[in-house]
Amino acid sequence: MSSSRSVRKLEVVSPVPADIDIANSVEPFHISEIAKDLNLSPNHYDLYGKYKAKVLLSVLDELESSDNGYYVVVGGITPTPLGEGKSTTTVGLCQALGAYLDRKVVTCLRQPSQGPTFGIKGGAAGGGYSQVIPMDEFNLHLTGDIHAITAANNLLAAAIDTRIFHESTQSDKALFNRLCPPNKEGKRKFSDIMFRRLKKLDITKTQPEDLTPEEVKKFARLDIDPNSITWRRVMDVNDRFLRKITVGQGPEEKGMVRETGFDISVASEIMAVLALTTSLADMRGRLGKMVIGNSKAGEPITADDLGVGGALTVLMKDAINPTLMQTLEGTPVLVHAGPFANIAHGNSSIVADKIALKLVGPQGFVVTEAGFGADIGTEKFMNIKCRYSDLRPQCAVIVATIRALKMHGGGPEVVAGKPLDHAYLNENVPLVEAGCVNLARHIINTKAYGVNVVVAVNKFSTDTEAEMNAVMNAAMAAGDLMLVSDMDTFSFITFPCIRRVLEGLYSHTNDQKYVDLGVAVQRACASGIQQLKYLYPLDISIKEKIEAIAKSYGASGVEYTEQAEKQIEMYTKQGFSGLPICMAKTQYSFSHNAAEKGAPSGFILPIRDVRASIGAGFIYPLVGTMSTMPGLPTRPCFYEIDLDTATGKVIGLS
Repeated sequence: MSSSRSVRKLEVVSPVPADIDIANSVEPFHISEIAKDLNLSPNHYDLYGKYKAKVLLSVLDELESSDNGYYVVVGGITPTPLGEGKSTTTVGLCQALGAYLDRKVVTCLRQPSQGPTFGIKGGAAGGGYSQVIPMDEFNLHLTGDIHAITAANNLLAAAIDTRIFHESTQSDKALFNRLCPPNKEGKRKFSDIMFRRLKKLDITKTQPEDLTPEEVKKFARLDIDPNSITWRRVMDVNDRFLRKITVGQGPEEKGMVRETGFDISVASEIMAVLALTTSLADMRGRLGKMVIGNSKAGEPITADDLGVGGALTVLMKDAINPTLMQTLEGTPVLVHAGPFANIAHGNSSIVADKIALKLVGPQGFVVTEAGFGADIGTEKFMNIKCRYSDLRPQCAVIVATIRALKMHGGGPEVVAGKPLDHAYLNENVPLVEAGCVNLARHIINTKAYGVNVVVAVNKFSTDTEAEMNAVMNAAMAAGDLMLVSDMDTFSFITFPCIRRVLEGLYSHTNDQKYVDLGVAVQRACASGIQQLKYLYPLDISIKEKIEAIAKSYGASGVEYTEQAEKQIEMYTKQGFSGLPICMAKTQYSFSHNAAEKGAPSGFILPIRDVRASIGAGFIYPLVGTMSTMPGLPTRPCFYEIDLDTATGKVIGLS
């Protein structure tokens, strides 16, 4: 990378230490050095300690006329519960591009939730010698964005119940008088946010005293139907006992008991808004348009109707700026947003990607990660994120493991926290060959978007050459279906695993195969910018869009419950049918059944319910039962996490 700063040389040891020990063994560069390497001046960012900084959105305005770099998305095959190493691949690829191939590069990642950090999966900083550092700061609090989302989400939840309470105890006139109280001069006036509701109601009057009694009632009484409320409270901890609660049991609430619950903070629509917004003004508009439920007459009630859209924006004004960090080898990282990949679209933010593309400039690279398998993360990246960002990727990486392919070929169940079965630790080519149907479908689906594909196999020490050859042959065959053997735009790359899943083999980006991965991505990007092809147009019906996605899964049809039919009819009537679709589906199968491995086909996809995130800008059908509040296992990760009181360093993170 062009810089006066020398590349950090890592001291690689064997056996590979714990991720946190590797992270703690490296003294990060001061974040101002990373910023300088990107040509950012101190006016372009706010420091959050020595190793983090918030990059200001003003950078986008200053660089508006600059050309973008290459845009790369990293997805994966359908994963095991252990994960297949997408974050590690993303970071390792960027270290190869930046530290060894002398290209300007920025890694764009989601911010981890404390749920998996303290729960079962551990953090999401990458692993081994391909990590974002400081690892503990990355996984714990960072710059407070998730806390801001939690505060904003719960302010809106409080506003909903409070409004129902006050409307139940006051007449129209009393309610209006309290909403528009006289000032010291005895004059009444509407606050700025109230004009948004007046406009929605087609009331053009600007003075409170000019409203008729009918207009007073329309304006002041939201008449929220408690049974229609979809907005729940959130917290950034796995707490299964808050999945369903009752509120309003205090004596002062006069018996206004209502059943609701908590989601984890990253499942909040506000998180999805943060990830999909393109500017501060756009975020203000999206937050205000969030629908929390309906009136008893069936009209959607928004955050702005409740008068809280502006306050939500104030709580989120710093969170909209992405956080600058660094990899172990000193390449820059932008960490921003972390929407749930099941309920929401599972990608980091549009603004981080846009800033990064301007900062790296022509011939530079921005590598962004899409959550879970490509059927979820990459599909939503293309059809939702790229629609709102108007950005076009040149390359998609699909990460696979022999372990996952064996599982899809009929191997025993893989369970997090339990030892791997004998089949995963010893050569079994037939299992691998059988499981390659999963990889093949992901390749074909991804190629259909018009982007070039690179397959990266995350290789463990127990994987054999014969197993690797089986994957290569299957990947090549799937690529040939779309490319007619055009090897300039399809590459098969393997690289050693650097997560501590198995003891043994270790590596870092100095390994030639990592550099090969970077070269393959460069070739894929330089081979020609393709026209992005969406899976569906926006002007077709909600059902037609759902069915287009279901077809890509391998489904032969879609079945809707009575509730789903009712919701589709309501959202169409309310004018929301033009939004993209964000399927809420298990990440462990192409189908709705997590136990169905490989590439199932001919099944009927059941749509249990259909909901909407209007502020974020998508409709999300629920395929089966989806939990938005994870639970803690018997032995959570927090058993290992502690503080070395002598050094002040965090220990035990993984």
